[in-house]
Amino acid sequence: MSSPTGNPVLDGPKKLAAAFPNKELSMASLSVHADDYINNHQAVAPPMHVSTTFRYAENPDDLKPWENLNPNAPFDSHIYSRDSAPNSTRLEAILTSLLGAPALTYASGLSAFHAMIVFLNPKRVAIGGGYHGCHGILKLMKKLNGLEKLELESDADLAKLQPGDVIHVETPLNPTGEARDLAYYRRKADELGCYLTVDATFAPPPLQDPFQLGVDIVMHSGTKYFGGHSDLLCGVLAFRPDKAQEWLPALLEERLHLGAVLGSLEGWLGVRSLRTFELRIKRQAESAQKLVDWLVEEKAKEGSLVSEFVTRIQHASQQPEAKEEGSWLRKQMPGGFGPVFSIYLKSEQQAKRLPSKLHLFHHATSLGGVESLIEWRAMSDLDIDKRLLRVSVGVESWDDLRDDLIQGLEALKKDPKAQ
Repeated sequence: MSSPTGNPVLDGPKKLAAAFPNKELSMASLSVHADDYINNHQAVAPPMHVSTTFRYAENPDDLKPWENLNPNAPFDSHIYSRDSAPNSTRLEAILTSLLGAPALTYASGLSAFHAMIVFLNPKRVAIGGGYHGCHGILKLMKKLNGLEKLELESDADLAKLQPGDVIHVETPLNPTGEARDLAYYRRKADELGCYLTVDATFAPPPLQDPFQLGVDIVMHSGTKYFGGHSDLLCGVLAFRPDKAQEWLPALLEERLHLGAVLGSLEGWLGVRSLRTFELRIKRQAESAQKLVDWLVEEKAKEGSLVSEFVTRIQHASQQPEAKEEGSWLRKQMPGGFGPVFSIYLKSEQQAKRLPSKLHLFHHATSLGGVESLIEWRAMSDLDIDKRLLRVSVGVESWDDLRDDLIQGLEALKKDPKAQ
């Protein structure tokens, strides 16, 4: 960052906290005010800056390499947008407050994952199923430097890990919405001297906080819940606060050379989106839980419409540990079990045809937006079970979504090609 007075990612959010020394502000308040210290204009809504370059100081005596202090806006001083820019800096300030750890933005979730692997530079990465794009990045790294991909859930593979390698856990898991035990993998990482990294896209705060379980780096596809409106690509890396002073300068320098920076419009859209973040994620999680509970209840009824077509429902709330008081899952996800779940229909044709019969669910990939989505997942993941439908719940009324599923199943029952 180009401000010589300090680093906005590290120092800026402290200014708001200092104004309330005896109170921890809520996530809702931080979403609206965590970037106030950057604002140098009377406008309430943040402006959108599109410039890629910024004028140096007029006084030659003030010129210092990679420092470009604007005395009127010390936390909003920039040189070149591949290093930092006004919109992305505001977004990072809010994300740092929400995640409780220094956060950097990237051009996409995959560019954030790539930057993380480049920074840690492991020889081996243990990874489970989950998002196929991350596996694609590891395939590219293998081509470049021989990086070895190991199976996360294989004890024999975990035993191959050495100090400096990475255990990467996606939780909740794409596309099922099921969770994995981060405390278990923290113990494994400590035993083996490895870094523990987590893709927490499917359950951002307030649903879970991986840093409470000792995770080293948390990544998010900010395209999903941070964006929340299906209109921006964004990736986020947040890293444990005790490593901030050591890691942040290197990560910033590497991002500069990777060129994986967020665009000006995307940064502005991200700030706009985070203003309503907590409202959205809580409603989406609550509505998803009601839909899952309803589906489970209906599936258990002999002769019901749901039982006629649905063979399986996957979601963190359906894991055995979700019912156990004090279980690792209840501790890991105290705020709810996430707005994404999967259902399996009895045949590929049924799964392929149901989405087109729904009116409130868009048949599309991605997730996390205000609109509910359903995807015949085989459209974008060639290795997935062809009977699986991934459901991403938006902010609509849950009972309207339920009724849409009912009418969709009724239409499916009448479709001769689905029998």
